[in-house]
Amino acid sequence: MWMICKKEWQQFFNSLTGYIALIIFLLLTGLYLFVFPQSNVLDFGYASLSPFFNLAPWVLLFLVPTITMRSIADEYKAGTFELLRTLPLRSSQIVWGKFFGAWLIVIAALIPTTIYAVSLQALSSNAGIDVGGTIGSYIGLVLLGGVYTAIGICTSSFTNNTVIAFVASAFMCFLLYTGFQAISQLPVFTAGADYYIEMLGINFHYRSISRGVIDSRDMIYFAAFIFLFLLITERKILQYK
Repeated sequence: MWMICKKEWQQFFNSLTGYIALIIFLLLTGLYLFVFPQSNVLDFGYASLSPFFNLAPWVLLFLVPTITMRSIADEYKAGTFELLRTLPLRSSQIVWGKFFGAWLIVIAALIPTTIYAVSLQALSSNAGIDVGGTIGSYIGLVLLGGVYTAIGICTSSFTNNTVIAFVASAFMCFLLYTGFQAISQLPVFTAGADYYIEMLGINFHYRSISRGVIDSRDMIYFAAFIFLFLLITERKILQYK
C-alpha cells in the first residue's frame, strides 16, 4: 500500500502542474488574507484567521480535484491499471494507497499556511490569536481535505478522462459541502427538521470543529464519509475489465 502512496506523491511532484496548483493555492490564500481590502486581517484591529478558514474550503474544492483527477483515470487511460492489478496487492490496498498519497499532498499544501498563524501571533499587540480555535480549524481543514480526497479518488475511478474526473469531483465536493445547508433553508422544513438536514452536510461539521471543540460525532462523520467513498471506489475497480 505504501508503495502506491509513494507513487502518488512522486507522480504529483514530478509534474509542473502539481507545483503550479500548490503555488496558486498559497498565493491566493496569502493575498486574500493580507492584501485584498475586504479581507485583509491587518485592518481588522484584532488577530483572527477566520477569513482564511472561511476561504480555504472553497479553494480546496478546486485544489483537491486537481490532485486526485489523475489517480485512477490516468491508470485507465495509459493502460497501466491492468499492470497495477497484477501486483500482490488487494484492491483495498490500492485504493487506500492512492488515498493516503493524495491526502498527504493536501496536508503538505496546508502546512506552509501555518506561517499565517505565526505571523499574526507575532504582529498582535494583545492576547494574540485564538490558539484553540486555530488548531481546531486546522484539524477541520485536514479532515475536510480527507473527505474531498476520497470523493476525488472515487470520481476518478469512474472515467478515463481527467477533465471529467476533475469536474465531477469539484461538483460533488461543492454539493456535499453546501447542498444540505441550502436545502435546510427551504421554508418547507420547520420545527427542527432544518437543523437535522443541515447536520448531513460537510459544512456543518467543519464549522463545528472550527470552534476548537473536537466532538467525536464530527470525527465519526468525516471518517464515515471517507470510508464510504473509498468503499465505492474499491467496488468500482473490482468491476473494471
